[in-house]
Amino acid sequence: MSESGFLPQVEVFDTSLRDGAQGEGIAFSVRDKLAVAQTLDELGVAWIEAGNPGSNPKDLEFFRMAKGLGLTSSRLCAFGPTRKKGVSPSEDDSVLSLLRAETDAVVIFGKSWDLHTREVLRVSLEENLAMIGETVAFFKEAGKTVIYDAEHFFDGRKANPDYAMATLSAALDAGADRIVLCDTNGGSFPLAIQGGVRAAIALAAAKAENRSAPVIVGIHAHDDMGLAVANTILAVEAGARHIQGTLVGSGERCGNAALAATVPSLELKLNLSCLPEGRLERISALARRVAEIANVAVPEGMPYVGSRAFAHKAGMHADGILKVKSSFEHVDPAKVGNDRRFLMSEVGGRAAIAERAKKVDPSITKDHPVAAAVALRLKELEAAGWQFEGADASFELLVRHELGASKPLFSIERYRVVSEHPAPDANSCSNAWVKVLVDGVTEMAAAEGDGPVNALDKALRRALEGFYPELGRVRLSDYKVRVIDGQDATAAKVRVLIESTDGNEAWTTVGVSTDIIDASRAALVDSIEYKLIRDMERSLKTNL
Repeated sequence: MSESGFLPQVEVFDTSLRDGAQGEGIAFSVRDKLAVAQTLDELGVAWIEAGNPGSNPKDLEFFRMAKGLGLTSSRLCAFGPTRKKGVSPSEDDSVLSLLRAETDAVVIFGKSWDLHTREVLRVSLEENLAMIGETVAFFKEAGKTVIYDAEHFFDGRKANPDYAMATLSAALDAGADRIVLCDTNGGSFPLAIQGGVRAAIALAAAKAENRSAPVIVGIHAHDDMGLAVANTILAVEAGARHIQGTLVGSGERCGNAALAATVPSLELKLNLSCLPEGRLERISALARRVAEIANVAVPEGMPYVGSRAFAHKAGMHADGILKVKSSFEHVDPAKVGNDRRFLMSEVGGRAAIAERAKKVDPSITKDHPVAAAVALRLKELEAAGWQFEGADASFELLVRHELGASKPLFSIERYRVVSEHPAPDANSCSNAWVKVLVDGVTEMAAAEGDGPVNALDKALRRALEGFYPELGRVRLSDYKVRVIDGQDATAAKVRVLIESTDGNEAWTTVGVSTDIIDASRAALVDSIEYKLIRDMERSLKTNL
C-alpha cells in the first residue's frame, strides 16, 4: 500500500528506469531519473524499479538523491541478482549494494530455465535453488519487501516444468512477498502465459499456510512477438495481480509491455483499479512527459495515448462519431486524457471540419460560413500539395485566419541561410541570419547549426526569445520531408512536417514550397505562432 492509503486491485510496477533504460537510444542522467520517478509518482504507480546499484554507480547516486523526492503514491525498488556461486549473500558485493540503496523493497532476479542455470550461470540445478532461497531469505531478514523475478520462467516451464516450479518454491519458502513470472525472451503465446500464471498461483496458495499475508503473483512480458500487452492482460485474467512494464513500452530489443496501453484496458474494460482515482485521466500527458525526458516519442499509433488513438479521417467515420460517439470509439478519449481528432482532408467532410474548428470557436457548425470557407481553402491548398491531416496546429491557424480571430504575432522581414562543406566543425556546417518584426520593433539574430533548418530554427528563436521567453522551452521533436511530385526532379515541390514540443504537449505544422528551406520556414513560423497563441489563451483563462 502506498503512503496515500490506496490499495489497488492490480499493482502497477514501472521499470522505465531499469529495463526501459536498456532500450536502444535511451540514456538517463541522474536528474532525468529523478524527474521520471516524480512523474510516475504523479501517475500513481505502486512500484518504481529505479535501477541496479551493483552494476551502475549512477543508480546508487540516484537512490541517495531520491530520498528527498517525497514520493506519496509510489515505492522505490532496487534491482539485482541472486548471490554468486559459492558465496554467501553477506559476502556478495552485488547483494550488499541493494542494502546500500536503502529502499524498502528489493527486486531479486533468478534463473528459472535449466538451460540458463547450466549454460549461462554454469552452476548445478541444486546450487541455483540455493542461490535463490538464500538471497531472498537474506533480504527478508534485513526487513525488506522482496519481489522475486523468475527470469525466463515460461521458457523454463516449457523445457523442464518441474524445475521451473522448483525455483518458485525456493523463493516462496524463503519468504518472497511477490513472485513475478518473466517472459524474458518475449516469445510466449497467451495460453502458455495463462497456464504458467495459474500454476504459480496454485503453488503460492499451497504454501500460504504459514504466511501472514498471501503472496501476489505478477507478470513481466516483453514484446518480441507484439504480444506483451495482450499477455499481461491475459495474465491478469488468469489471476495475476501485479503487472510490470514501462510506461511507453521502452526496453530491451522490442521493448516491454507498455503500461500506457495496458492500464487503461484493465481499468476501463475489466473494471479493475490500478491507479488512484483521477490519475488515469492524466496518463496521456504523463506518458508524453516521460517520453520527452527519455528523448523518444510516444508512438503515434499507441493505443489510448498515441496521437492517432482517436483520430478520424473518413467522412463516414466523422459523421458517425458526431452522431454517436461509441460508433467509432471504444472508449471516451477524455478518460485517458487524450483528444479526439478529425483529420483535415478533402475526404473528411464539412462536419469534421466544423467539429475541429469548434476548438477555436464553439459556435461553428457544418453550415457556418467559416466551415464552407475552410473547406474550399483546404481543397485549394491540397491541390497545391499541402496536407493537413497530420498538421493540426497549421489547420487551427487556418481556421483562425478565416475567422479573422488573430493577427500575426511576428513576421520575418528577411532571412539568409548558408551551408559550408566541408564544414570546419561537424556540428556547425550551416549558419543562418534572420530579421524579425514584433509590434513595430525589429530584432536580428544569427546562429550556427548542424544543418540549414537547425540553424534557421535557432536563429529565429534567438531573435524572438527577447519578446517571448516561453519559446526557450520549445524544441523540434520530429522533422519529415515528402517530395510531392518526383517527376519534376530537383524542381519538385516538397512538403515539410515539423513536430514541436514544450515538454507537456506536442503539435505539428506544415509548409510547402519548391524550396525545402522555405517550406521549413513556413512550418517553423506556424509552430511558433501556435505555441504563442495557445499560451496567451491559457493566460487569459487563468486571469478571468
